[in-house]
Amino acid sequence: MKIRYILTALLMLVFAMPANAEVEINVSGAQRKAMKIAIPEMLGSNSNIFTKIVGRDYGSKIRDVVVADLERSGLFEVIPERSYIEKLPSLDYRPSFVDWQAIKAQAMVQSRIQELPGEKIRVDFRLWDVITEQELTGKTFTSTKENWRRLAHVVADAIYERLTGDKGYFNTRVVYVSESGMATRRIKRLAIMDQDGENHQFLTDGRNLVLTPRFSPNMQRITYLEYAGQNPRVYMMDLNTRSRQILGNFPGMTFAPVFSPDGNKVLMSYANNGATNIYEMNLGSRSIKQLTHEKGSISTSPSYSPDGSKIVFNSDRGGNQQLYVMDADGGNVERISFGKGRYATPVWSPRGDYIAFTKMANGAFYIGVMAPDGTGERILADGFLVEGPTWSPNGRVLMFFRQDRGSPVRLYTIDMTGYNERRIVTPADASDPAWSPLLGL
Repeated sequence: MKIRYILTALLMLVFAMPANAEVEINVSGAQRKAMKIAIPEMLGSNSNIFTKIVGRDYGSKIRDVVVADLERSGLFEVIPERSYIEKLPSLDYRPSFVDWQAIKAQAMVQSRIQELPGEKIRVDFRLWDVITEQELTGKTFTSTKENWRRLAHVVADAIYERLTGDKGYFNTRVVYVSESGMATRRIKRLAIMDQDGENHQFLTDGRNLVLTPRFSPNMQRITYLEYAGQNPRVYMMDLNTRSRQILGNFPGMTFAPVFSPDGNKVLMSYANNGATNIYEMNLGSRSIKQLTHEKGSISTSPSYSPDGSKIVFNSDRGGNQQLYVMDADGGNVERISFGKGRYATPVWSPRGDYIAFTKMANGAFYIGVMAPDGTGERILADGFLVEGPTWSPNGRVLMFFRQDRGSPVRLYTIDMTGYNERRIVTPADASDPAWSPLLGL
């Protein structure tokens, strides 16, 4: 049955440390050993001038988030504070590196927190290479007290970027589908949260089933599929006002929407008269352009390349569900997947170097990546049901949803090596994640 097929398609650091070189993590290595890093308590953390959060001050809470972000990446091992020999007296004090080398630290973070007028806080930090005894970077960030958690993510991103050479991904959000209720009467609501599961909010009330939310590049809007009654349509929601509008109000079914890199267009699939094709909508003029022209087959799950010049999608035009790449105007269509099984939900990496996908073969599901020309296919995760990959903004981590036989549906992340799979805790079952670009402070 065509509709069932369409819905199935919908749901579908090694160290580089030569002599006298700065510490740096090679995040693309197939194997790696976590870098040992020391992060002492922030100077100023115990001052009585700070408003308390759950019995602890801002400095301690910010440090906890920075530690959690770095450790969750799998690239860093934060040495426990009880092991520290030296107590740093001020931010301007040069550390006694022999004490940090003695506990096998390779990097160390020296930091300070200060309260500013207007309910603001300021964090200064210095990152040291313990091996070469050189300062790698020093930065200052200021924000409101209520924004302390986002400030912590920004600090973690700065440390991550300096030690890996890649942009961080901690100061980001994730929109997803929250699921609850019996299998026969499943309630699906749009929800949004920080990448670590904090600051959770529901965006819809669950009266209508929703699927496949996707962020706009400026993160002010999302587009998604909603079943309003018996009519599956593509909608767009403003995240500030929570107002929504229909984009795919056509006689047939519209689904699988995604924004263009400039945010001015939305791709969607349109099922009508026994075929499903990919269309492009200009959000300014609301003009529609048909990009694929299949009769009797299904083309869906489009995803733009980062520069907007190409589109990857899956189609059964050849008799089996496979991945194809075409120009943004619909020309020069080429098949890129040739492995055994079926391929779905392709997503182009923000770096442009990989396409992630869901694969179904031999009675199991897989999350994998391949180059845009189809070469170098690698499987990163497998299971009874693993689907819906989405990229971190630095293109180094994937989030997806997993369900083992008879178990709840959960969100997980895994890095490009396939060695660091971690669960993201959500209030209820969770599926269809979409990762935002980096946020501002």
